[in-house]
Amino acid sequence: MSVLLLRLAGPLQSWGATSRFTRRHTEVAPTKSGVIGILAAARGLRRTDPLTELLNLDFGVRIDQPGQLLRDFQVARTLDGQHSMPLTHRYYLSDAVFLAAIGGDRTLLDGLHEAVRRPRFPLYLGRRSCPPVAPVTLGVHPGTVTEVLGDWAWQASKRLRERGNATVPLEVLSDAPPGAEVTETLPDQPISFDPAHRQYGWRAVTRTRVVVPNPDSRPPVATGSGSGPADHEPFAAL
Repeated sequence: MSVLLLRLAGPLQSWGATSRFTRRHTEVAPTKSGVIGILAAARGLRRTDPLTELLNLDFGVRIDQPGQLLRDFQVARTLDGQHSMPLTHRYYLSDAVFLAAIGGDRTLLDGLHEAVRRPRFPLYLGRRSCPPVAPVTLGVHPGTVTEVLGDWAWQASKRLRERGNATVPLEVLSDAPPGAEVTETLPDQPISFDPAHRQYGWRAVTRTRVVVPNPDSRPPVATGSGSGPADHEPFAAL
Protein backbone atom coordinates (compact mmCIF):
# COMPACT_ATOMS: atom_id res chain seq x y z
CA MET A 1 0.00 0.00 0.00
CA SER A 2 0.99 3.62 -0.57
CA VAL A 3 -0.04 6.78 1.25
CA LEU A 4 -0.70 10.31 0.01
CA LEU A 5 0.13 12.92 2.66
CA LEU A 6 -1.64 16.27 2.86
CA ARG A 7 -0.62 19.12 5.16
CA LEU A 8 -3.83 20.94 6.05
CA ALA A 9 -3.00 24.36 7.45
CA GLY A 10 -4.54 27.79 7.15
CA PRO A 11 -5.80 30.79 9.13
CA LEU A 12 -9.20 29.09 9.58
CA GLN A 13 -10.56 25.57 9.15
CA SER A 14 -14.00 24.08 9.79
CA TRP A 15 -14.83 20.39 9.50
CA GLY A 16 -18.50 19.73 10.16
CA ALA A 17 -19.95 16.24 10.52
CA THR A 18 -23.29 16.85 12.28
CA SER A 19 -23.96 20.56 11.66
CA ARG A 20 -27.51 21.60 10.85
CA PHE A 21 -29.48 24.81 10.43
CA THR A 22 -28.20 27.81 12.41
CA ARG A 23 -25.43 26.07 14.38
CA ARG A 24 -22.46 24.98 12.27
CA HIS A 25 -20.03 23.15 14.50
CA THR A 26 -16.57 21.87 13.65
CA GLU A 27 -14.86 18.64 14.60
CA VAL A 28 -11.45 18.80 16.29
CA ALA A 29 -9.78 17.36 13.16
CA PRO A 30 -10.50 17.09 9.42
CA THR A 31 -13.27 14.65 8.50
CA LYS A 32 -12.95 11.95 5.87
CA SER A 33 -15.78 13.48 3.84
CA GLY A 34 -14.03 16.85 3.92
CA VAL A 35 -10.71 15.45 2.69
CA ILE A 36 -12.43 13.35 0.00
CA GLY A 37 -14.13 16.59 -1.05
CA ILE A 38 -10.70 18.24 -1.43
CA LEU A 39 -9.51 15.38 -3.65
CA ALA A 40 -12.70 15.46 -5.72
CA ALA A 41 -12.39 19.23 -6.25
CA ALA A 42 -8.73 18.86 -7.23
CA ARG A 43 -9.68 16.29 -9.89
CA GLY A 44 -12.42 18.53 -11.24
CA LEU A 45 -15.34 16.35 -10.16
CA ARG A 46 -18.67 18.11 -9.82
CA ARG A 47 -20.97 17.45 -6.89
CA THR A 48 -23.25 15.29 -9.02
CA ASP A 49 -20.37 13.11 -10.30
CA PRO A 50 -19.90 9.64 -8.76
CA LEU A 51 -17.11 9.22 -6.19
CA THR A 52 -16.44 5.59 -7.13
CA GLU A 53 -12.62 5.69 -7.09
CA LEU A 54 -12.42 7.65 -3.85
CA LEU A 55 -14.85 5.75 -1.63
CA ASN A 56 -12.57 2.86 -0.65
CA LEU A 57 -9.50 4.90 0.33
CA ASP A 58 -8.13 4.45 3.84
CA PHE A 59 -7.98 7.61 5.93
CA GLY A 60 -6.21 8.90 8.99
CA VAL A 61 -5.38 12.33 10.37
CA ARG A 62 -2.80 13.49 12.90
CA ILE A 63 -3.36 16.56 15.06
CA ASP A 64 -0.03 18.38 14.83
CA GLN A 65 -1.30 21.76 16.05
CA PRO A 66 -4.84 21.79 17.48
CA GLY A 67 -5.32 25.55 17.19
CA GLN A 68 -8.03 27.55 18.95
CA LEU A 69 -11.81 27.21 18.69
CA LEU A 70 -13.37 30.37 17.28
CA ARG A 71 -17.09 31.24 17.12
CA ASP A 72 -18.45 33.68 14.54
CA PHE A 73 -21.91 35.26 14.45
CA GLN A 74 -23.22 35.76 10.92
CA VAL A 75 -26.36 37.46 9.65
CA ALA A 76 -27.60 37.98 6.10
CA ARG A 77 -30.43 39.76 4.32
CA THR A 78 -32.33 39.01 1.15
CA LEU A 79 -31.18 40.72 -2.04
CA ASP A 80 -33.94 43.32 -1.83
CA GLY A 81 -32.93 44.10 1.78
CA GLN A 82 -36.42 43.66 3.14
CA HIS A 83 -35.93 40.45 5.13
CA SER A 84 -33.24 39.25 7.51
CA MET A 85 -32.05 35.66 7.54
CA PRO A 86 -31.67 33.81 10.88
CA LEU A 87 -28.59 34.58 12.93
CA THR A 88 -26.13 31.69 12.60
CA HIS A 89 -23.32 30.50 14.87
CA ARG A 90 -20.35 29.19 12.91
CA TYR A 91 -17.38 27.54 14.56
CA TYR A 92 -13.83 27.42 13.21
CA LEU A 93 -10.39 26.17 14.17
CA SER A 94 -7.90 29.02 14.11
CA ASP A 95 -4.17 28.49 13.48
CA ALA A 96 -4.44 24.68 13.32
CA VAL A 97 -2.22 22.23 11.43
CA PHE A 98 -3.11 18.64 10.52
CA LEU A 99 -1.39 15.84 8.64
CA ALA A 100 -3.92 13.80 6.66
CA ALA A 101 -2.99 10.41 5.18
CA ILE A 102 -4.90 8.69 2.38
CA GLY A 103 -4.01 5.07 1.69
CA GLY A 104 -4.67 3.16 -1.52
CA ASP A 105 -3.34 2.10 -4.91
CA ARG A 106 -0.10 3.84 -5.92
CA THR A 107 -1.31 4.75 -9.42
CA LEU A 108 -4.49 6.37 -8.09
CA LEU A 109 -2.61 8.27 -5.39
CA ASP A 110 -0.01 9.54 -7.86
CA GLY A 111 -2.83 10.99 -9.93
CA LEU A 112 -4.41 12.59 -6.84
CA HIS A 113 -1.05 14.08 -5.86
CA GLU A 114 -0.72 15.76 -9.27
CA ALA A 115 -4.33 16.92 -9.09
CA VAL A 116 -3.79 18.58 -5.68
CA ARG A 117 -0.68 20.29 -7.03
CA ARG A 118 -2.71 21.69 -9.97
CA PRO A 119 -6.36 21.63 -8.82
CA ARG A 120 -9.21 22.09 -11.29
CA PHE A 121 -11.40 23.74 -8.63
CA PRO A 122 -10.27 25.83 -5.64
CA LEU A 123 -9.41 23.85 -2.51
CA TYR A 124 -10.95 24.72 0.86
CA LEU A 125 -10.43 23.51 4.42
CA GLY A 126 -14.03 22.55 5.06
CA ARG A 127 -15.70 25.81 3.99
CA ARG A 128 -15.26 28.24 1.11
CA SER A 129 -14.02 30.93 3.49
CA CYS A 130 -11.11 28.70 4.58
CA PRO A 131 -8.37 28.49 1.92
CA PRO A 132 -5.26 26.41 2.70
CA VAL A 133 -1.69 27.61 2.73
CA ALA A 134 0.53 25.96 0.13
CA PRO A 135 1.89 23.42 -0.45
CA VAL A 136 -0.94 21.05 0.49
CA THR A 137 0.45 17.76 -0.81
CA LEU A 138 3.61 16.22 0.67
CA GLY A 139 3.77 13.46 -1.94
CA VAL A 140 3.09 9.73 -2.08
CA HIS A 141 5.04 7.40 0.21
CA PRO A 142 5.24 3.63 0.78
CA GLY A 143 3.64 2.09 3.86
CA THR A 144 0.29 2.10 5.60
CA VAL A 145 -1.61 5.08 6.97
CA THR A 146 -0.62 4.13 10.52
CA GLU A 147 3.05 3.67 9.65
CA VAL A 148 3.44 6.94 7.76
CA LEU A 149 1.61 9.02 10.38
CA GLY A 150 3.87 7.50 13.03
CA ASP A 151 7.09 8.32 11.18
CA TRP A 152 6.56 11.71 9.54
CA ALA A 153 8.16 14.71 11.22
CA TRP A 154 6.08 17.16 13.24
CA GLN A 155 4.28 19.67 10.97
CA ALA A 156 3.43 22.40 13.48
CA SER A 157 4.50 26.00 12.93
CA LYS A 158 8.23 26.73 12.98
CA ARG A 159 7.90 28.66 16.25
CA LEU A 160 6.39 25.66 18.02
CA ARG A 161 8.82 23.19 16.48
CA GLU A 162 11.85 25.17 17.63
CA ARG A 163 10.46 25.35 21.17
CA GLY A 164 9.46 21.67 21.24
CA ASN A 165 11.38 18.57 22.31
CA ALA A 166 13.25 16.24 19.98
CA THR A 167 10.20 13.92 19.97
CA VAL A 168 6.55 14.90 20.36
CA PRO A 169 3.45 12.81 21.28
CA LEU A 170 0.52 13.47 18.91
CA GLU A 171 -3.05 12.17 18.62
CA VAL A 172 -4.17 10.25 15.52
CA LEU A 173 -7.76 9.63 14.38
CA SER A 174 -8.05 6.92 11.73
CA ASP A 175 -10.41 4.41 10.14
CA ALA A 176 -10.80 1.53 12.58
CA PRO A 177 -9.40 -1.69 11.03
CA PRO A 178 -11.36 -4.93 11.43
CA GLY A 179 -11.14 -6.22 15.00
CA ALA A 180 -9.81 -2.96 16.44
CA GLU A 181 -11.40 -1.22 19.40
CA VAL A 182 -13.68 1.52 18.08
CA THR A 183 -13.35 4.85 19.90
CA GLU A 184 -16.30 6.57 18.25
CA THR A 185 -18.43 6.68 15.10
CA LEU A 186 -18.93 9.67 12.81
CA PRO A 187 -21.43 10.19 9.97
CA ASP A 188 -18.71 11.33 7.56
CA GLN A 189 -18.22 8.38 5.20
CA PRO A 190 -19.08 10.10 1.89
CA ILE A 191 -21.41 8.39 -0.55
CA SER A 192 -22.65 11.29 -2.67
CA PHE A 193 -22.09 15.07 -2.65
CA ASP A 194 -25.10 15.71 -4.89
CA PRO A 195 -26.87 18.77 -3.35
CA ALA A 196 -30.25 17.23 -4.14
CA HIS A 197 -29.43 13.95 -2.42
CA ARG A 198 -26.38 14.12 -0.19
CA GLN A 199 -25.52 10.82 1.44
CA TYR A 200 -23.09 9.95 4.22
CA GLY A 201 -22.51 6.67 5.99
CA TRP A 202 -21.22 6.00 9.50
CA ARG A 203 -17.48 5.54 9.92
CA ALA A 204 -15.81 3.71 12.79
CA VAL A 205 -12.92 5.75 14.19
CA THR A 206 -10.08 4.78 16.49
CA ARG A 207 -7.93 7.25 18.46
CA THR A 208 -4.28 6.47 19.14
CA ARG A 209 -1.11 8.35 20.04
CA VAL A 210 2.20 8.33 18.22
CA VAL A 211 5.57 9.80 19.13
CA VAL A 212 7.12 11.54 16.13
CA PRO A 213 10.52 13.20 15.53
CA ASN A 214 11.01 16.95 15.64
CA PRO A 215 14.20 17.72 13.68
CA ASP A 216 13.82 21.47 14.28
CA SER A 217 14.05 21.20 18.07
CA ARG A 218 16.65 23.54 19.55
CA PRO A 219 18.40 22.51 22.78
CA PRO A 220 18.00 25.02 25.62
CA VAL A 221 20.81 27.55 25.97
CA ALA A 222 22.96 26.92 29.04
CA THR A 223 22.79 29.81 31.49
CA GLY A 224 24.93 30.83 34.43
CA SER A 225 23.16 32.94 37.03
CA GLY A 226 19.91 32.98 35.06
CA SER A 227 20.58 36.33 33.38
CA GLY A 228 22.15 35.06 30.14
CA PRO A 229 24.38 32.44 28.49
CA ALA A 230 27.16 31.05 30.66
CA ASP A 231 29.97 32.31 28.33
CA HIS A 232 28.69 35.91 28.28
CA GLU A 233 30.35 38.31 30.72
CA PRO A 234 29.24 41.93 30.12
CA PHE A 235 31.95 43.40 32.38
CA ALA A 236 34.78 41.72 30.46
CA ALA A 237 35.04 44.75 28.15
CA LEU A 238 35.88 46.94 31.17
